[in-house]
This record gives sequence, C-alpha cells and structure tokens, in this order.
Amino acid sequence: MANRLAQTTSPYLLQHADNPVDWWPWSPEAFEEARKRDVPVLLSVGYASCHWCHVMAHESFEDETVAGYLNAHFVPVKVDREERPDVDAVYMEAVQAATGHGGWPMTVFLTPDAEPFYFGTYFPPEPRHGSPSFQQVLEGVTAAWTDRRDEVAEVAGRIVADLAGRSLVHGGDGVPGESEVAQALLGLTREYDEQHGGFGGAPKFPPAMVVEFLLRHYARTGAEGALQMAADTCTAMARGGIYDQLGGGFARYSVDREWIVPHFEKMLYDNALLCRVYAHLWRTTGSDEARRIALETADFMVRELRTAEGGFASALDADSEDADGKHVEGAYYVWTPEQLRDVLGEDDAAFAAAYFGVTEDGTFEEGASVLRLPGDAGPVDAARVAGVRARLLAARDERPHPGRDDKVVAAWNGLAIAALAETGAYFDRPDLVERATEAADLLVRVHLGEVARLTRTSKDGLAGDNAGVLEDYGDVAEGFLALAAVTGEGAWLEFAGFLLDIVLEQFTGEGGQLYDTAHDAEQLIRRPQDPTDSATPSGWTAAAGALLSYAAYTGSEAHRTAAEGALGVVRALGPRVPRFVGWGLAVAEALLDGPREVAVAGPVGGELHRTALLGRAPGAVVAAGEGPGAGAEFPLLVDRPLLDGEPTAYVCRHFVCDAPTTEAGELAAKLGG
Repeated sequence: MANRLAQTTSPYLLQHADNPVDWWPWSPEAFEEARKRDVPVLLSVGYASCHWCHVMAHESFEDETVAGYLNAHFVPVKVDREERPDVDAVYMEAVQAATGHGGWPMTVFLTPDAEPFYFGTYFPPEPRHGSPSFQQVLEGVTAAWTDRRDEVAEVAGRIVADLAGRSLVHGGDGVPGESEVAQALLGLTREYDEQHGGFGGAPKFPPAMVVEFLLRHYARTGAEGALQMAADTCTAMARGGIYDQLGGGFARYSVDREWIVPHFEKMLYDNALLCRVYAHLWRTTGSDEARRIALETADFMVRELRTAEGGFASALDADSEDADGKHVEGAYYVWTPEQLRDVLGEDDAAFAAAYFGVTEDGTFEEGASVLRLPGDAGPVDAARVAGVRARLLAARDERPHPGRDDKVVAAWNGLAIAALAETGAYFDRPDLVERATEAADLLVRVHLGEVARLTRTSKDGLAGDNAGVLEDYGDVAEGFLALAAVTGEGAWLEFAGFLLDIVLEQFTGEGGQLYDTAHDAEQLIRRPQDPTDSATPSGWTAAAGALLSYAAYTGSEAHRTAAEGALGVVRALGPRVPRFVGWGLAVAEALLDGPREVAVAGPVGGELHRTALLGRAPGAVVAAGEGPGAGAEFPLLVDRPLLDGEPTAYVCRHFVCDAPTTEAGELAAKLGG
C-alpha cells in the first residue's frame, strides 16, 4: 500500500512511496500528528542518487518488522535534501555539532516542536563496528521518550539554544583586498597536491570554484603559480577516472588522491561548474584538452540530463544493474580485460587496455577497472582511439543505465545555463546557446510562473511546493546574466534584476549579511545562513557575484553596495579556509578588477562581441547590440556611437572609460586577451 509520499513530485520521496513505513512529507500536519499522539518524529533526510540512502532503505525501511515498530512509536518524516536545503542545513548543523561528522542518510529524532534530541546518519540492520542497529536505536529513543522525558526536553532545549547562539561573524566592514587574496592563495598553495593535482587528500572533490579563482587571479596579476595549480588540477581530473572517458562528464568525487576511482554518481551542478571552468581554462591557455573536456561535458549534460521540458535533471545514480541483475555501484562504467576483448577483439582490446589503464587485477572491484588516461601508452593513433572509444560507448549503451533524478532544481539549472551559454559562444556551438535559452525559458515559465517568486524545483513541467532559497536566486541570476552577455537579449538582464531585487528585499540582513531563506519563509528552529562554498557556490557568494555583475551592467548603487556588504564574509574566511570559499574569492577578484564594463556597439556575434566574451578580465560584463533600440536593452549601450560607422567597443571601470576602439586586437589587449 502506498503511503503519503505517493502524492509528492520528488523522485527521492517517490522511491519511498511503497515502503511499509507510514511516511509523511515535511509539513505542519506531521508535527501536529506527533503532538496528538504524543510521540517523537523520526526525520530521515537523503537524496535520490545517494548510495547509502538506498542501502538503509532496503535494509530497514522495506522491513515489515522495523516499519511496524516505527509506525507505532514515531511519526516518520522523509525529506529530500535537494528540495528542502533549508531543513537539511539546520539539522545537519545540529548533527555535526553533536557527533563531529555528518552525511546522508541523515537520521534525526525530534520533539513535536521540531527540536532535535538524538542524531545519526546510516544505522545498520544489526549492530556492527561499534554502531547500534537501527532497531536498537528506535527502542532506545522510545524508552528515553517514555521514561526520561525531562532529560529529552533538556537536551533538545540545549541544542536549540546552542544553534541559536551561533551568530555569524561576517567580517565586519570592508571588502577583501590584495592582502586577503594573497593570504588565500598562500593557503591554497599549502594544501595543494603537487603530485596529483587538487587540494587535500582522499576523498578528493573537483575544486571547480577554487580553479575559477586561480584563473581570475592569474588574469589580474599574472601569478604563474596560480595558473599552474589550476591547469595541472584540470589535467589530472581530465585524465583520471573521475572523468567519464567514453561519455564525457564528471563523477561526484574521487575516493583516492590520484583521481582513479570515483564515487560514480554524476551531478548536474558539478558538470555545469566544471564545464564552465574548462571553457575558461581554454580561454586562458588555448589548451586543446580543456576545449575537448568543456565540449564533451556540455554534450553530456544535453544528452543525458536534459528533460523533455528543456530543463536539466539533477543527477544520475552511482548504482545500476550488473550482468547478474544486482544493483551495484559503477556497474555501468567499469571494464574488465575480458569485456574489452568481447567488444574489440584481441588487438584493439590490448591497445585499449594500455590506453585506458585497464589491468588484469583491476583498479576497482572484482577485477574491473575504471577507464582513465594514465599516459604511459606512448604516442597513439588518434583515429584508432576514436574508433575504440565509439565501439566501447555503443557497447556500454546496451548495459542497464543508471537511474536519473528527474527533478529540475532552479539553482543548478542556473549554473548549467551559464556554462552552456559561454561554451556555446566560445566554440561556435549555437545549439548549446539554444539549450541554455530553453532552460532559462523553463525557469521563467514554470519556476517563476504566476507568483513572481522562484520555486526551487519542478518535475515534468510542474512546479514543486518548495520556495526558492538564496542559492536559487543567486545562481539563476548568474545564468541569466551570462545569457544576456552571449545573446545580446536585454530581457535576461531584466529577469536577473527582478530576482536580485527580491534578494535585496527578502534575504538581506544587517551589515551586508545574507540569509539562505527569505524573511517570509517557513520559520525553522534556526534561520539557515551558510557563506561557505561546498559542492556549489553558497547562496551568499552566488548572490554577491550576481549583484556585482548586475551593478556593473546598470550602474545601480544599491546592488553594488549589497555585493560589497556580502563580500565582508570573504574578507574573514578567505585567508582562513580558502578551499571552502572559492567562489567568494573569484567574486573578490572581479571586485578588485572593477569589474570592467564592455559595451560593444555592433552586431551580436560579430568579431568585437566575440573578442569581448573571450576577454580574461575577472568578472567583466559584456553588452552588445546595434541600432537605436540597443540602449533600451542594455543601459551600458546608451550614448555609444559608432566610430566612422564601424562597430565600436567601449571599456570602462571605476567610472573611467578608455578610448573607444574598432580594432579587435586592441580590445583584446584591454581585456587581458
């Protein structure tokens, strides 16, 4: 029998709709039910492509005995962290404070007033490695609730008070300057892995936003060390198992320092951020490999993640069926020497094994290897590589595909729009710009809809119930601004302004600090507020970047002031934890550079416009258009006459303009091109 989750649109919740557990979605009614029955709430938080979420579901939530006990003694509530990042953030902060670590599935026991009192992540079906079984946890919590209620209330009160007392220091007044950026760069140098690229040890995550900072820093200062770290990291990832050598696109992270074995789920946000970074690396160095990876990753997103409505789905699962019909991690992606021989024959299989690092022992599990480019195969025949790759890809396509999380998340689609628009413009791929435009249309039509506020998710063209959070507004505005620069369509600048006005009205607090939820959003036990960049830019830094660009486009003092206020946190965090504020540091580079404002009075897609888009100056904004209506589309184009009837470019910053130019080479020089 289906439970209440059958009525939801979240793919993750729908995975649990047929559990014997009587799940509720997060709602006031669930907590009302707990009050009425005088029982605690079991809050279980996960997401659709989470491996251990699937494991715990299979072991515990599909078990009739466990479900019977759960239903009798708790109100079970299931939350998709990707739909409700605010709920996830608040309780994850509590879990990390109490246990010293966090992760998903997240398992939290709450009072009917939503106050947490006992925490964990994955609990096994029987005791192991010093961890109690899930059944033991349930029985222990029930006993505490029944016999020691005062103690439970005291613990819950203490935790809530502790969370409420964690006020955020946003760095006081002042924006990050040369000294903070230099300290951040020094900190990154210390954590840099000279041997394998990237930062820190295992597990190793793709540092897209840190690389963006390093590229911008190099563009502004000429610091060769910053470019070297960026380029070497990108090369190591592109040649590693974290990159899908057959189909393009990146996995979530590498379990080892060497980028060999990934955690195989593929997320939209990683691929959007990395696609854009490789495109920017190509813009900086002209590297053929960077161009190839940017285009293959863009093509992967369009081929594998695009939905029927023109948006982009959230993720592909790590797990799929193997040859025996068992769901295992990586089954779709890994190869044994024997499987290579079956598809390619002896000679080509031996060539492919050497080229892709497939060994007899295997680099993954049960003798299988993750394809990578170890680079020790000597000079290779490019046509032969292409033929082998095409045959392996076709054979892989016959395997059972990983599941796809079909929900469209506004923020991540904003990141994809920016990446596809720029990649399409750089490499003369108008189809990619069209895909970006279609995704942007979907966000306006479905996610903004009639209510004129962003909805976080949609599925099958229907808006979900959850309000957009700060990262949705910041990343979608970023995507719209990139689309405006590439297409010359001022409507995208207008839509970005509309979203950023809501940021000013609904998400901004005193002293420039920002909140992750709107002033009128559902009140949780704490209002979430996280300025650190993790897998994606934080809402805080995403909004700061979009506010700064919008101010450069329009001359709006209010948006410039808000951007500078928000960057106070980067002044505080940049020198201390540079790996976790990469996008914030990238925005700081744009601020230090101006950012430059480029107005091209001339045709969209013409030589001067293309040159402007390829300029490396950090965070430069570009407006292009011709004719009397151009100024109506972009304020930057007002009063920008042609010189001698020729297309003309104007570059300004800090209220000062260079002499206009009709020469592409001269414009490139002005933009660090």
